[in-house]
Amino acid sequence: MWHALASKSPKRLLEEKLISLLESCKTQKHLLQIQSQALAHGLEDNDYVGPRIISTCCRVARIDHARQVFDGMPQPTVSIYNAMLNGYTQNDMYNDLLLLFKRMRRNDVMPNWFTLPVVLKACVMVKELRQGEELQCFSIKTGFRSNPYVGTKLIELYSCAGVLASANKVFCEMAERNVVTWTSMINGYILNKDLVSARRFFDLSPERDTVLWNTMVAGYIQTGNMMEEARSLFDLMPCKDIMSWNTVLEGYANSGDVEACERVFEEMPERNVFSWNGLIKGYTQSGRLDKVLGCFKRMVDEDKVVPNDATLTSVLSACAKLGAYEFGKRVHKHGEGLGYDKVNVNFMNALVDMYAKCGAIEMAMEVFNTIKRRDLISWNTVINGLASHGHGTEALVLFREMRTCGVRPDKITFVGVLCACRHMGLVEDGLAYYNSMFTDYSITPQIEHCGCMVDLLSRAGLLTQAVEFINKMPVEADAVIWATLLGASKVYKKVEVGELALGELVKLEPRNPANFVMLSNIYGDLGRFDDAARLKVAMRDTGYKKEAGVSWIETDDGLVKFYSSGEKHRRTEELQRILRELRNFSILLDDEEEELQEHLI
Repeated sequence: MWHALASKSPKRLLEEKLISLLESCKTQKHLLQIQSQALAHGLEDNDYVGPRIISTCCRVARIDHARQVFDGMPQPTVSIYNAMLNGYTQNDMYNDLLLLFKRMRRNDVMPNWFTLPVVLKACVMVKELRQGEELQCFSIKTGFRSNPYVGTKLIELYSCAGVLASANKVFCEMAERNVVTWTSMINGYILNKDLVSARRFFDLSPERDTVLWNTMVAGYIQTGNMMEEARSLFDLMPCKDIMSWNTVLEGYANSGDVEACERVFEEMPERNVFSWNGLIKGYTQSGRLDKVLGCFKRMVDEDKVVPNDATLTSVLSACAKLGAYEFGKRVHKHGEGLGYDKVNVNFMNALVDMYAKCGAIEMAMEVFNTIKRRDLISWNTVINGLASHGHGTEALVLFREMRTCGVRPDKITFVGVLCACRHMGLVEDGLAYYNSMFTDYSITPQIEHCGCMVDLLSRAGLLTQAVEFINKMPVEADAVIWATLLGASKVYKKVEVGELALGELVKLEPRNPANFVMLSNIYGDLGRFDDAARLKVAMRDTGYKKEAGVSWIETDDGLVKFYSSGEKHRRTEELQRILRELRNFSILLDDEEEELQEHLI
């Protein structure tokens, strides 16, 4: 060992020392000290030390600091360029990567085997087909064509661009193909929805690893309506990993087959957070939101699985729809414990939505005010939440603040804005905002925006203008809009408008008796009893049977569902016993109160 050390030059020993320090470097302060040492010894752009400095800058400091160091190097070598290119890749800065590669070529720095796959990946990510084609020509001229990674990335590039003929040509001309190459070609066919060719290549593949099997199974699932083929192939897999199980699980979730989703989940030899997310997604897709909450409880309480942001946002969404305020607060606390309230805007947006939809608008505002980097969804959620709870003034103030911050509103923003105007009766403002959608933001109004405007005009008693507005709408009026107009015609005794609205509603909802009842009441108010009687007969002839209403009550044990149809709850007898006891107790209190009053008299 001593002889080996003695044979190394002092420069080489210093290089190794600096490289060792860079590999163990944890802080930017330590990094700057190492950089100073390298600079003092003229090794900052050394072919051994230079790339490590750039890599460490990308790992410990920020990418812009790495670029600053790179730009300070007088003649960066190909290894240093590669380190900087890799830094851009790690930070998903693909356009910057391609610009740097162009500079590299202008400076006559020759790429090596490690350069082209990185640059081709950037071409894939930004769909830069032309530059990818140039790189293919370059690889042929320079002999890099034989690199299987170069060929694989070219296949990905052409596949993403939909040029499968070119992808296939690259594949066929490759001297060496590995399982990654085969997977890339099969995935290319899947991306372009050619499952027949994908399966043909799968069957021809000389080697199949788990990734290749998973790719083909996922291909069937992504195409839709091919769960049977996906399951058959899954059952043939010689070795299944957790991703294999999760892929099939999510496939059943996407197809709405929640029973199959549950079966796969219970069959899994091991589970991770993505497995639980798949089951939660299955319950969400099938509308079984109470199961979402139960699944989350089982996940964190029994299996002790740490949820991720996707889990928490899904559960919060279910809480919002169910009005499960207490459960939502528990999820909030759980997310805080994991630190998501500090960095994850998706989690915070879901919290704002949950609190707003549960009626806790103050809590929604409190959470919103703590979001440091608000995105469009943050603004939309709080504006719509405020508007739906009658806080129109606050909603419009936030809308103006949003525009001041440079955030461009979208169609969802304007639903909240118009809803705020509707609650406040701001007809002129509402019309101005509605018109600005197209003139200022090129947003074509949707049915939701038109519905808000019809409601706004109707509430103000401007029924003639409301009818004119409906006739000029860019979309066909739906039953909700005509029902809004029908309701307003009762309030303002506008029978002609009511008859018009009912005529349209009969076309859209011929079996809904509620529409007939509304106009019948208008006739009754105006003393037109013959017309009212005629409508009652028409209503009876619809043969419509109203669906049972359902309500949810949040208890310590979770959510309890009750139906108005008389469908028995599993604890009906116990509930009836408690009601009888309460009634008897009430009678007893009344008797005692009467005795007390008699005594006082």
